[in-house]
Amino acid sequence: MSKEKERAAYILKALAAMYPDAHCELNHSGPFQLLIATILSAQTTDAHVNKVTPALFALAGDPAALAALAPETVENAIRSIGLYRNKAKNIMAACAMLARDFAGQVPQTRAELLRLPGVGRKTANVVLSVAFHQPALAVDTHVLRVAGRLELTAAAAPDKAEQDLMALWPPEAWIDAHHRLIWHGRRCCKARRPLCPQCRCRPYCRYEGLLFQARET
Repeated sequence: MSKEKERAAYILKALAAMYPDAHCELNHSGPFQLLIATILSAQTTDAHVNKVTPALFALAGDPAALAALAPETVENAIRSIGLYRNKAKNIMAACAMLARDFAGQVPQTRAELLRLPGVGRKTANVVLSVAFHQPALAVDTHVLRVAGRLELTAAAAPDKAEQDLMALWPPEAWIDAHHRLIWHGRRCCKARRPLCPQCRCRPYCRYEGLLFQARET
């Protein structure tokens, strides 16, 4: 095993100790609800999405029913979420495609998921890993920030960072790695005021090292 992979394995072990129960925090029942919730979560917290999806799913429980709603009805249900008009348009179009092209079922391949309006690689990876338990590693802002600080990747682009991270860990570790990196970013390795004293990854953290250097100068 290379030194880079040994280091990455240590970091993943440290994160596992900190977050043994890490999981997707979008409330959902089944692949369809997860897909819609993940589309809505772009530039919005999971907690905020969880506040609006119960009312939305009460209006429509399947793709055909949601696609048949009036646009204003969908917009009103998710109005408190940022970019709600564009997201309403995307989820309605995605539901129409699901009903028309996929017999109302969420597809289980990345290529098919990426055909759906509002679905990018991150959303596709979330659905593949959480709903269908397929090895995938979704990279959001939390994952990108934490992975950069821990020098697991130097990439600024999520797609490149995803490839770097997948090369460090075996496929069976990708799903847990994704959840634990997200939890670490939300709970400890925050963007502005990270809680470094609580972090078990400090020996391998570039951010902690820069803070130390700043205190010494």
